[in-house]
Amino acid sequence: MKDRYKNVYNTLEYNLILKEIATFAGSKPGKDKVLTLLPGYEFKSVSDELTKTNDALSRITRKGPVSYAGLDFLDEELSLLTVGSSLTAAELLKVDRILECAVRVKDYGCVEVISDSLSSAFDEIDALGHIHREISRCIISEDEISDTASAALFEIRKKLKLMDEQIHHELNRIVNSQSTRTYLQDGVITSRNGRYCVPVKAEYRSMVPGIIHDESQSKATIFIEPMVVVKLTNDMNQLKIDEKKEIDIILAKLSKLVYESSDVIRRDIEILTMLDFVFAKGLYAKEYNCIMPVLNHKGLIDIKQGRHPLIDKNRVVPIDIRLDSDTSMVVITGPNTGGKTVSLKTVGLFVLMTMAGILIPARYGSSISVFDGVYADIGDEQSIEQSLSTFSSHMVRIVDYLKDITPKSLVLFDELGAGTDPTEGAALAMAILDHLHKKNIRCIATTHYSEIKLYALSTPGVINASCEFDVASLSPTYRLLMGVPGKSNAFAISKRLGLSDEIIDEARTKLDENKTNFEDVIVSLEESKAIVMKEKEEIAEYKAQIKKLQEALAKKNENIDNKKDEIIRRANEEAGRIMAEAKATVDQAIRNLNKYGSVEALEKERTKLREGMKEKTEKAQVKAVKGKLTASDIKEGMTVRIIRLNTIGTVVSLPNSKGNLYVTCGSLSTQVNISDLEIVPEEPKSNKPGKSSASKIKAGKSLSVSAEINLIGMTKDEAIMALDKYLDDAYIAHISPVRIVHGKGSGILREAVAQKLRRTKTVKSYRLGEYGEGDSGVTIAEFN
Repeated sequence: MKDRYKNVYNTLEYNLILKEIATFAGSKPGKDKVLTLLPGYEFKSVSDELTKTNDALSRITRKGPVSYAGLDFLDEELSLLTVGSSLTAAELLKVDRILECAVRVKDYGCVEVISDSLSSAFDEIDALGHIHREISRCIISEDEISDTASAALFEIRKKLKLMDEQIHHELNRIVNSQSTRTYLQDGVITSRNGRYCVPVKAEYRSMVPGIIHDESQSKATIFIEPMVVVKLTNDMNQLKIDEKKEIDIILAKLSKLVYESSDVIRRDIEILTMLDFVFAKGLYAKEYNCIMPVLNHKGLIDIKQGRHPLIDKNRVVPIDIRLDSDTSMVVITGPNTGGKTVSLKTVGLFVLMTMAGILIPARYGSSISVFDGVYADIGDEQSIEQSLSTFSSHMVRIVDYLKDITPKSLVLFDELGAGTDPTEGAALAMAILDHLHKKNIRCIATTHYSEIKLYALSTPGVINASCEFDVASLSPTYRLLMGVPGKSNAFAISKRLGLSDEIIDEARTKLDENKTNFEDVIVSLEESKAIVMKEKEEIAEYKAQIKKLQEALAKKNENIDNKKDEIIRRANEEAGRIMAEAKATVDQAIRNLNKYGSVEALEKERTKLREGMKEKTEKAQVKAVKGKLTASDIKEGMTVRIIRLNTIGTVVSLPNSKGNLYVTCGSLSTQVNISDLEIVPEEPKSNKPGKSSASKIKAGKSLSVSAEINLIGMTKDEAIMALDKYLDDAYIAHISPVRIVHGKGSGILREAVAQKLRRTKTVKSYRLGEYGEGDSGVTIAEFN
C-alpha cells in the first residue's frame, strides 16, 4: 500500500494486532520484526508466509514452542571486529548466548520427522559449536576469566595466589609478634592504594620500618606497608599486569574466532530472527484459535464465523460475510451501536492480516483474496486545523481514494454520505457506489439511508445485509444477516422508552407513503428470515444428530469387528495350545510303551493319562452361575460371561435403567444387557504373587545404584567408561538427578564429562554445581 494510505492500518487497528503478536516473540530482533510487518501484495509471497505461520502452529501444537532467549542484535560488535578491535568479555558472552540459542533452535527443528516450509531454515543454522565451547570454556562471567583459559594465565594466577599467601604470612607474623604488637593500633591487616598495610600508632612510627601510605583523620594512626612485604607486593603487582596482558591476549584470540565466522553469525541471527517472528505469529494463532484461510486472487471473500481479535473472546459475536463471483458489493444497515462498523473493520482487518501472513480467527473453509490495496474511510475524521467538517474530511479522503482504486482493490465505507443534507448525501452515496460497481470494484459500505437500501435491492451484484436488533430488549444481537436490509427501529425504540402513542402516530403521518411501504417490506423480510434461520438451525441440529449416530454405529461395528478378530485370535491360540498338549501326551505315551512293554502296564498308564486329561478339561471349563440376574447382583469388577459371544469379561459399569452396562474383554469394551450375562465365580488368588524379571532388575538397580559417581583420580578414558555404565544403571533405576564428581583441576575431566552428557540421549539437561553442591568440581545431570 502506498505510504499516503498507511493511516488505514490505524483505522482498521492493524497496528494493535502487531503489538499483540509482538508479546509472543522471544527476542528483541523478533519483536522489532513483528512491529514493522507490512501486508504483502504478491500472491506467492503471501501464500508462502501463511504456510510458514501454519507450519509453525503445527510444530507448536505437536511439541510446544522453542525459546529464543539470548538472541540479540550484534551489528555494533561485529563492526568493531572489522576495524581490528577486540571484544570485551561481556560482548563475547553476548555472542555466546546467540550461539547457544542457535544450538537450541537447531536441535528443536532438526528432530522433526515431517519436512515443512521451515525445515530448510532450521537446517541452514550453523551453531558454530567450536566457538560456543571455546567462549564458554574461557569466560565465566562478564568480570571473570577462567583460570584454564590459557596455560600462561593458569601459571600467573598460581603465582599470584602463592605471592598473596606469602605476603599475608609475613603480615600475620608482624601483627601477631609480641615485639611489634605494642606498636600497632589494631591487630589487623588493611589496604591502602592497593598496598597491604598495618595500622601503627603515630608515636611508634619509627619502630616499624616501611612505607607510609596514609594516616587517620585524628592523626593517631599511621598506615605503614612493612618493608618486608614491599618487594613481594611489587612483584605481585607486576604479576597482575601480566595477568591483564594475558587476558587481553585471550580476548583477542576469541575475538579473532568470532571475526573469522562473522558472516555465518550474521546469517544465523537473520534466520533466528525470522523463526522467532514466524513462531510469534504461530503462538498468536494458537492463543486465538486461528486458521489458515483459503487464499485466492479473484477478489473473493468468504468469512465464516469470523471473530474480531481485539474484542474479548468471551463476548465477541462471530459474523459470516461473503463477496463472491455474483456479489461485488454489500450494503450493511441497522441501528447505531448494532455492530455495523465492527463488521466492516473485521473484514478489512482479516484481509490485512492474511496479506501479512497472519492466520485469522475464523472457521475452517474461510477464504480471503489478495488485493492490491485496502481503502477504508471509517470514523469521524473532523479536522479543526484544516477547517474541515466531518463531511468534508470524509470527502477529501474519498476523492483521494478514487484516484488510485483499481478493480483489484477492496473499499470500505462507513456511513457513506453522512454529515450533510440527507437527500443530497444519499444521492451522492448512491452515485459513488454505482461508480465503483460499474468498475467491478469490491466494496462494503454501511448506511442509514433507505435510498441506498433500495439501490441494493434493485441492482444486480449488490446485496443488503443488516445487524440484527432485538426490539423487545432494546439491544443489538450483533449478528450479521446477509440478504436482509435493516431498519432504524426509531419508532419501536421510542415507544419502548415511553414516548406517547399520540406523538409516534403523528410521526408516522409525516413519513412518505413509499418509505412506509418499504419499511413494511423490511419487517416482512426480517420475519421470513427469522423463520428460515430457525429452520436452518433445526436442520443443522438434525444433521449433527445423524452424524453422531453414524459415528456411533461405525464405532460399534468397528468394535464388533475387533471383537471378532480377538475371538478368532484367542481360538487359534487355544487350539495351538491344545495341539501342543496333545502332542506332548502322544510323545509321552510312546515313551511309556517303550518303557513298560507289557499290555497290563500300558493299560494302567493309559488310565492314568485319561484321568489326568479329564481333570484338565474340567478345570478349563468355565462354570457359570445360572439363573436370571438382577441389577443388585452386578458389581463393578465382577467376572461374567457374555452368553451370546461365549466370552469371559469384567464389569466396568453398573446397569442403567434399561439394564445396559459395559463389560471389558481384554482391551475391548462392549455394551451388553444384563439378560445376556452369567456370573462366573472367581478362582482363589495366590497369596504370594511373583514379581516379573523386569521388576526384579529395576528393584535391584534402585537398591545398588548410588546418586553420585566419583571420577577423581581416573584417566579421561577410564572416567568416560565408568560414567557410561553409571548413566545406564542410574537411568534404569530411575535415579535423577545424579551428581558427577570430577574435581576442578585442569578441567580435562569436566570437559570430557560435558561432552559425554551432550551425546547421551537419555540426559535431559546438565549444569555445573552451585555453591554448596561442589561448585565447578561437580556436574549435576537430569534424565528425560
